Amino acid sequence: MCDDLLTFPPHSLSMKKYMCRCKFWLTLFFWLIPTGPLLAEQQQGNAGDYPITPVSPTSVQVDDGFWKQRIETNRKVTIPYDFQKCEETGRIANFAIAAGKIDGKHQGFWFNDSDVFKVIEGAAASLALHPDPVLEKYLDELIAKIAAAQHEDGYLYTIRTIHGEKPFRLQRYTGKTRWAYLEHSHELYNMGHLYEAAVAYYEATGKRTLLNVALKNADLIDQVFGAEEGQRIDVPGHQEIEIGLVKLYRTTGEQRYLDLAQFFLDHRGVPEGRKENRIYGEYWQDHQPVTKQAEAVGHAVRAAYMYSGMADVAALTGQKDYIDAIDRLWENVVGKKMYLTGGIGARHHDEAFGENYELPNGSAYNETCAAIANAMWNERMFLLHGKSQYIDVLERVLYNGFLAGISMEGNTFFYPNPLSSNSEYRFNKGAVGRQGWFDCSCCPVNIVRFLPAVAGMVYAHKENNLYVNLFMPGKATIALQDVNVEITQHTRYPLDAKVDFTLAPDAPLPFTLRLRIPGWARGECVPGNLYRYLPSEEAHTDPLHGIKLLVNGQTVPLKLKAGYATIDRTWKKGDRVELEIPMPIRRVVADEKVVADRGRVAIERGPLVYCLEQVDNQQPVDRAILPDNAALITQFESDLLGGVIAIEGEGGVATQDESGRWQQHQATLRLIPYYAWNHRGNGKMEVWIPRGIETLKQANKPEDKEADGST
Repeated sequence: MCDDLLTFPPHSLSMKKYMCRCKFWLTLFFWLIPTGPLLAEQQQGNAGDYPITPVSPTSVQVDDGFWKQRIETNRKVTIPYDFQKCEETGRIANFAIAAGKIDGKHQGFWFNDSDVFKVIEGAAASLALHPDPVLEKYLDELIAKIAAAQHEDGYLYTIRTIHGEKPFRLQRYTGKTRWAYLEHSHELYNMGHLYEAAVAYYEATGKRTLLNVALKNADLIDQVFGAEEGQRIDVPGHQEIEIGLVKLYRTTGEQRYLDLAQFFLDHRGVPEGRKENRIYGEYWQDHQPVTKQAEAVGHAVRAAYMYSGMADVAALTGQKDYIDAIDRLWENVVGKKMYLTGGIGARHHDEAFGENYELPNGSAYNETCAAIANAMWNERMFLLHGKSQYIDVLERVLYNGFLAGISMEGNTFFYPNPLSSNSEYRFNKGAVGRQGWFDCSCCPVNIVRFLPAVAGMVYAHKENNLYVNLFMPGKATIALQDVNVEITQHTRYPLDAKVDFTLAPDAPLPFTLRLRIPGWARGECVPGNLYRYLPSEEAHTDPLHGIKLLVNGQTVPLKLKAGYATIDRTWKKGDRVELEIPMPIRRVVADEKVVADRGRVAIERGPLVYCLEQVDNQQPVDRAILPDNAALITQFESDLLGGVIAIEGEGGVATQDESGRWQQHQATLRLIPYYAWNHRGNGKMEVWIPRGIETLKQANKPEDKEADGST
């Protein structure tokens, strides 16, 4: 199967199928918000939605460069690889066993069904953009297995079907009966991913088989859960079904799906009516009503999925208290609990947020799924508020916290993403470096469905405003006021920040072009004070100094509004906009409350966080010193790690003699982008580098090792 999938030959399509696939991205991913239902003739209930609309990936063609390579690798390598692993590990066989087609025991974790659903969603993205009869046939056969495993009443949970109500080893996670142990069973979580996959495949192919499975299940859950007499009041232990239910609502127009999503959110943290009036606690974000929460706590993926679901429901229903809550939570995360890479979740224990400013480097968890969830959430925050700060965080996640999780070859992964490695601690689920799969493989399959959506984050629009959020070479067609506007980007970003735009509306059209000036270019490392740039000779005191903006060769004033350079004019075919942003090397320091980063500096250039990797340095990188006055230079290496700009400087290295006395010696330090580390074997790695020898002396005290998570 896997070898066949490596080649996706095009095939002719009927017009009906072609149109279905063109509509695909309108409802594919939860972070790309569609504007209306596709099955319903008329949407029921509240007609509200996000104020800003993203431009779907079917309207955006990424032609070349950084993200084109990764999207293609995902299509050609990671999708077939993940399906192969799902077959080898019994994830797919579980459906056939549950359907009585073959004999066997359930294999793997109780939530493994969701892994299959996520790869289907990613494969549907591939079909939407690259029709392939081999892949489509494989998916049809797989979907038939899933449909056969479903109970008559719509229930679908292979581990319970296979084992029935008889005692079995994993019952302490699944509960003895349906819905008996929602805090851990993942019965509802699995279904959220089923719903997303079902909508994706329907939109890609026009086929309803999986959608019918999803709707049958959603109808069952809607009957079981609710506040009416005889219904059950409870909430899912792992948030996700809320996002899936919203997608079913958008696709069908069935108000009850949206109502059910809100029901699950509204009863979170509320004991009344639940079994024994018991709530689950902070790990599940079930310690307070969602509208009262102000600090991000507990399992980081669950949290960011919940915040994303709250944004969806708020956009559709006008729940202002939801928006107020996620605004507060965003301020807490970005201001006190987010890593420089955009990663979230400091603790291996419970895969959870830590206390405010608890951001250790060596033991940082930063699950790849959590990075994806953070990107989803920030995309939604932008669609609600229209401020560039949310895209600044999204971009930071994309190029650093997320991208490190997948190798450039597309078949090895990080589950956690630390900011320091001593080459001994087996941080990656029992391994020092990247692994080809995990017993719990939520991250590899989540990557598959996320990468195709990146193109849909480039542009957005609202009335007569066209937002350019990310810089990628390619072409897009966007409907503004019923006029199609074609926009073409030429850029080498992130190697530099020179971007040429050519606009071609079908007819002359007045609108406002809003070009995001990234936070790193405005002198703002991240929104708030958690991280800040040090002054330097290379970076001008005025952060906007050196930014050039031209229209048809003529310089125009740089008018910033909410982080966007705005240009108001009547645009006509052939108009050209040039944006050039200096990209100096920047030194970053953290708030002093972050114990692990005191006395240390990190290096950035543009959107990229850099790191020291042992393979590039003759001296131990965990003894490196980078003084504030050390000159740093860039060097483009076309043959290194797919082509990167490396950074070099004359720093130092600390040594201890036999009597324990410290000495500092000169040493050349060489840094590479963080996303590219661990592609050349296992070795030490550091993002945060001591600014002086005193920091290293302090860091070797037991209490400081513990604070940094290195013990």
